[in-house]
Amino acid sequence: MKLFLYHTPELTPKDEIPDCAIAVDVLRATSTIATVLAAGGEAVQVFSDLEKLIEISEQWPAEKRLRAGERGGAKVTGFELGNSPLDCTPELVHGRRLFISTTNGTRALQRIQNSPSVLAAALINRAAIVEYLLEKQPQTVWIVGSGWEGSFALEDTVCAGAIAHSIIEKTHVSPDQLAGNDELIGAIALYTQWQDNLLGLFHHASHGKRLLRLECHEDLKYCSQTDILDVLPIQQEIGVLKSKN
Repeated sequence: MKLFLYHTPELTPKDEIPDCAIAVDVLRATSTIATVLAAGGEAVQVFSDLEKLIEISEQWPAEKRLRAGERGGAKVTGFELGNSPLDCTPELVHGRRLFISTTNGTRALQRIQNSPSVLAAALINRAAIVEYLLEKQPQTVWIVGSGWEGSFALEDTVCAGAIAHSIIEKTHVSPDQLAGNDELIGAIALYTQWQDNLLGLFHHASHGKRLLRLECHEDLKYCSQTDILDVLPIQQEIGVLKSKN
């Protein structure tokens, strides 16, 4: 198994498809997706285009759907939810499908949607991702960070490092044996340095600072936790993620 990290969807190789692809948007789309499915959501359907989201979600009964829209960290007007995982309580989401569009995370999922195996990872469900990789042993794995508007994001990189670090601990392979590119080695180093203070790292991250200005302090605290949800969001059909657990 070789893990490759790409900091943004735009950096992934053209005309290639890995055996397994993992979208990461720790702040906050993939954290929200994992939270919704862990809370009993029927599925999460992702869109990069807001108008398309509205068109498709209109086909569902109002009591069976929720619309989540975020642009620039703020909730889209007219949607029930923004992109805060803390709003996704079991009472609200149980049995409902979440239709979501965010600034960055949904683009990452759409870039990798043709892979035979598509997962959504965050720090909060890292253990479930690692367990799946160790069980299935895909030959090539892409971890695709969402970044922020096309640029590098610390929080997505440290999550990739957390996944790789756990695999190394459990299998005793060397970083060189596991890493498919230099970016993954860098991610492991970042996680090793910050693993005991991930919230502190988020305070250094540009998107973390952006969310702090929006008074999303509790979101940062929640998203900086590791292995708190035993949920594996996996694509069942193009653009639709459900929980395997």
